[in-house]
Amino acid sequence: MRSTKPVWTAKFGYIVSSLLLCALGAALIVHPSFSATALCALMGALLICYGIFKVIGYWSKDLFRLAFQFDLAFGILMIAVGLIMVIRPSQMLTLVNLVIGILVLADGLFKIQIALDSKAFGIKAWWLIMALAAAAVVLGILLMVDPFASSALLMILLGISLLAEGILNFCVMICTVKIMKNQIPDTTKLQHEEEP
Repeated sequence: MRSTKPVWTAKFGYIVSSLLLCALGAALIVHPSFSATALCALMGALLICYGIFKVIGYWSKDLFRLAFQFDLAFGILMIAVGLIMVIRPSQMLTLVNLVIGILVLADGLFKIQIALDSKAFGIKAWWLIMALAAAAVVLGILLMVDPFASSALLMILLGISLLAEGILNFCVMICTVKIMKNQIPDTTKLQHEEEP
């Protein structure tokens, strides 16, 4: 039997990171005058954590193989972007909305695919994942386009985007990651399938 510890670690880390993302998003909505440099550093640290848990999730081989299927490359990208934001926060000030917009857009598109796969698996909440992913796509595009003349409004939009992204990832974890104590390893499964 395969150990379920990697899946539990990835799921727990994902949920905690999602809640922290929601908290940061809510803080930006309430206080749009939040220090941009501090925001870059916080976002960078959060992206690094998210990226690490995404990579762990990819290698964890959860039962449905839905939530983590795109997370190896995307996790590495998030770690790299997070490191840049932590090391060079002042240089990232003018690019933070563009960078986060691209990440939110990409994650939203990946989650649309996950929603479609979830529907095929018979997961009832697939439509919720689809709706939240579509909202993330729209918010990601708005962040990149930056339609507001006011920096305060842009920070509020960033806060809404982070909040939506946190809720999206939380729902994906709850709805699609199933952990079974007696899960059979892939090699054993293949051997059983090949036997006449």
